Amino acid sequence: MVNVPATYGAILLGGFVAAALSGVVTVQSFIYVKLYPTDPVWRKAIVAAIWVLDSVHTGLVFASIWIYLIRNFGDTSKINDIPETVAMTIALTAILTFIVHCFFAHRIHKLSRGDWRITAPLLIFAFLRLCSASVTTAEMIHLTTFSEFKQQFRWVFTLGLALSSLVDVLIAVFLCYSLQTTRKASSSMDNVINSVILYTLENNSLTSAATVVSMVCWLVMPNNLIFMGLHFVISKLYANSLLATLNARKQLRRGRSQRGISGELPLAFPGYANRFRPNHCVSSRIDPIGTKLEINVEKTVECDVDADTSSLRTYSPSSSSPPTHPSETVSHMA
Repeated sequence: MVNVPATYGAILLGGFVAAALSGVVTVQSFIYVKLYPTDPVWRKAIVAAIWVLDSVHTGLVFASIWIYLIRNFGDTSKINDIPETVAMTIALTAILTFIVHCFFAHRIHKLSRGDWRITAPLLIFAFLRLCSASVTTAEMIHLTTFSEFKQQFRWVFTLGLALSSLVDVLIAVFLCYSLQTTRKASSSMDNVINSVILYTLENNSLTSAATVVSMVCWLVMPNNLIFMGLHFVISKLYANSLLATLNARKQLRRGRSQRGISGELPLAFPGYANRFRPNHCVSSRIDPIGTKLEINVEKTVECDVDADTSSLRTYSPSSSSPPTHPSETVSHMA
C-alpha cells in the first residue's frame, strides 16, 4: 500500500516550498538589477542565467506535481514511475549548483592570489557533481521507474549529492581561511571580516545541510519520495545564496562609509556604540559648539523675557506710580 503523505504529500509540499523560494529568487534578481546597473557584463549574465534556470526548474516542478496528482489521479501504481520532468529537475539543479560553485571558486581564487592548488580541487569536484547528475538524469529517463534506477544506479545519485556537500564544505573552509589571513594583515577590518565569515558559514551550511538531508532520506527511505521533495528545494537555496552574496555588497560599503575607517556593519544602536570608538574625541569637539549655540539662543530669549518682566514690574497695576501716558500703555500691552 502506498504511503500517501510520504509520496504525494512530500512532492506537493516540496513544490510549495520551491515555489516560495523561487519568488525570493525573482525578488533578489530585481534588487540586483536596480542596485548594480554598472556591474560587469559577465556578472549580469550569471544573474540572468540563474533566474532563467530557476524559472524553468519551477515550471518542471509544477509539471511533475500535475503528472503525479492530476494525470495519474487515483492510480497509485504510477507512483513508481519517473516522469521526464522529474529527471530534468535533477539536471537543472546540477547546472545551477555548478554555476554557484564556480562563482565562489572564482572568489576564492582571487582571495588566494591565483593559487590553483586551492581552486582546482573545487572545480574538479564541482564538475564531477555535474557529470553525476547528468548520468542520473539520463538513466532516469531511460529506465523510467525508481525501482530499476535504485537497483542499477543508486550510487550515482548518492555520489552527486555527496560531492555537492563536499564542495560546499570546502568553499566554506577556504573562504574562512582566506578571510582569516586577511584579518591578520589588517586589524581595522576585523568587524567586517568577522561578519563576512559568519555569513559564509551560514550560507554554505544551509545548502550543505539540505543536500545531506536529501541524501540521507534517499539512502534510509528509498521507498518514498521525501528525498525528491527536498531535492526540489536545493536549487533554490543555491540560487538565493549567490544572489544574496551579490546584493549584500552595497550594504557592506554603506556600512563602511557611515562608520568610518573601522569598516563596521550597521549596528542596532550606533549612537551607543560611538561612545566606545577611538575617534570619540571628534564628537566631543563638536558637542560643545552645539551647546554654545543653544546657550546663546537661550540668553537672547532670557534677555527679552527679563526686559518684559522689568517692564511689567515697572508698570504693573499694583505699582504706586501707574503709567499715564498713552505710549506707555501701548508698550505695556505689546
